[in-house]
Amino acid sequence: MTATAKTLPTIRQLPPNLINQIAAGEVIERPASVVKELLENSIDAGSTRIEVSIQGGGTELIRIADNGCGMTAEQLPLALASHATSKLPDDESLFHVSTLGFRGEALASIGSVSHLTIRSRTETDDCGSEINVRGGVIEPPAPCGCPVGTVMEIRNLFFNTPVRHRFLKTAQTEKGHIVEAFTRLALANPQVHFVLNNGDKLVHDLPVTERWSDRISAFFGGEIAESLIPIKSDDAQIRISGYVCDPSVSRGNARMQYLFLNGRHIRDRSLQHALVEAYRGLLMVGRQPVCFLRLDMPAEMIDVNVHPTKLEVRFTDGGRVYARLLQSLRHQFLSTDMTQRVGPPAPITDERELRGQPQSELGMPVRVEQEHRQNVIEWARTGVVNPSSTTPSVGGASSFGSSAISALPSIGTPSFQPFPGGGAPANGTLDDSTEVANPAGPMGGPTEVAPWDGAQPQAAITPTVCYLGFQVHNRYLVTQDESGMVVIDQHALHERVLYERVKDKVLGENDSEEGKLESQRLLVPEPVSLTPAERTAALDNAETLARIGMEVEDFGGETIVIQSYPAMLKNVKPADMLRTMLESVMGAGKKPDPLDLLNHLLSTIACKAAVKAGDPLSPEEVVALLEQRDLYNDTHHCPHGRPTALFFSRDELDRMFGRLGPRGRS
Repeated sequence: MTATAKTLPTIRQLPPNLINQIAAGEVIERPASVVKELLENSIDAGSTRIEVSIQGGGTELIRIADNGCGMTAEQLPLALASHATSKLPDDESLFHVSTLGFRGEALASIGSVSHLTIRSRTETDDCGSEINVRGGVIEPPAPCGCPVGTVMEIRNLFFNTPVRHRFLKTAQTEKGHIVEAFTRLALANPQVHFVLNNGDKLVHDLPVTERWSDRISAFFGGEIAESLIPIKSDDAQIRISGYVCDPSVSRGNARMQYLFLNGRHIRDRSLQHALVEAYRGLLMVGRQPVCFLRLDMPAEMIDVNVHPTKLEVRFTDGGRVYARLLQSLRHQFLSTDMTQRVGPPAPITDERELRGQPQSELGMPVRVEQEHRQNVIEWARTGVVNPSSTTPSVGGASSFGSSAISALPSIGTPSFQPFPGGGAPANGTLDDSTEVANPAGPMGGPTEVAPWDGAQPQAAITPTVCYLGFQVHNRYLVTQDESGMVVIDQHALHERVLYERVKDKVLGENDSEEGKLESQRLLVPEPVSLTPAERTAALDNAETLARIGMEVEDFGGETIVIQSYPAMLKNVKPADMLRTMLESVMGAGKKPDPLDLLNHLLSTIACKAAVKAGDPLSPEEVVALLEQRDLYNDTHHCPHGRPTALFFSRDELDRMFGRLGPRGRS
């Protein structure tokens, strides 16, 4: 044999115990993996009560006791064998799995790396059976006393795999992972009584509940429970139910996004992207929504056999599931008042379990609501309130909130200038000597909010007052609705109004990529010197920039020329605006999604064109801006996620001023 000859390796069959240890490396990553696998077995066994006890972060002891169907003495050794399971009665069952477990690897893998004891009893047996496994060595079963169900005890986890044991974190960290695994399964199964003990301390005791919100509240407290918005959608095949949180409650990561598919906790990037898209414009950049959503669909529409820990799944029609989730969330958001509120939220009642359940458009009977609207129209035309009205009022024009005219057609709405000294008539009504202006535009719609020209009218000295509200500190608008006071950030609101307007013009109502923003052709094209990266980004995305009204062409070298410019940005230098837009383009990555990039650029344009904090507004401008607040559905947040308004309920105001005593209002 020459020196260059190689010795052929010998192929050998691995022993069963080594196979189980290799499988344990895939399935049993840490103590939390053991808890997850055994809890799934207990749920599949039909248990109505499951108790989990741990010590030393799960490495010293994991004990899980349930009252499920149990196992006979003959079944115990088979349950510990590799690829043995009762959850696939035939080969075809793999294509419509309806249980949490189905591979038959968990018990064999756990027994190969721990000291495992199983006690189990069925309802028909007089006594239970016990079997012990020590590092993969299975002892014969023996009779024992135990209640109906199964008890699993795992001690000295990873005692024979020191490398794996060395990579474990502290006991406190491992306990946190166990609590998270426990949380996922307890959230998905509110019909089961779950108990978790850490040593001698009770961590969770979760009785059976019919209201999923109670189980969510038990885990995450009042802040989450009080901000839940119910979601419900069913198209006969894909059913979505559960809750998402108000945008005022968010997180810096996606750990609080709980998605359950047919009772199984999953991670799916496509569904998480749909969730983020639904919250577009409602959250600050970098914040993640909080959700608890259950998806139910036929088992043949999904493949759960793609990941050792069953965390990932595949859909036969992923696009349909994505669209269904996005559409369901957007529809609910459009029908929910998500104005940020100050003070404690309204108490949860049986009739209206959570925020977001619409009762009527103005919270009153339909007949009264119609009469109320008619009175508002009549008052807006004549300045006189119908004395025979049955609509509750506090007197004068101020009793009509801005939300009461949300559904009115665009009409010329009267407003009045500040009264001498900044005050108002004692009776709160208009008289013949009051100057009345008509802010309606040429088409009968609300007047556009014109950019500030730098002049200093009297309104900059005294608050600008109109029938809808008034401006304070040249940056906030104060108004009211039927249940409290609303303070509005004029820049954030105008930014959202402009964004919705330009988005409808460019994208259309269904986000179809059609349309173009009005642009102004420059008499003399403006050259702009850019860095090589900026120039490349500008030319690569020239078509997208053209849709928002900015046309650019290559001029040679590192210079490009701006041929046209968005008409609504007449007070911003074209070169500065181009560089701002290119920052967004370059920050979106090498191949940005065209629709995402377009939305981002439109929000940038709206921000630059909106009135700024410190800009005084005339009464007509205040009227126009407050009226436009009711023309769009998403005006509770600006495109960047900041709230446009803060709501103070009457009860909260009374409480802060000490008007709510032991006997109620005083």
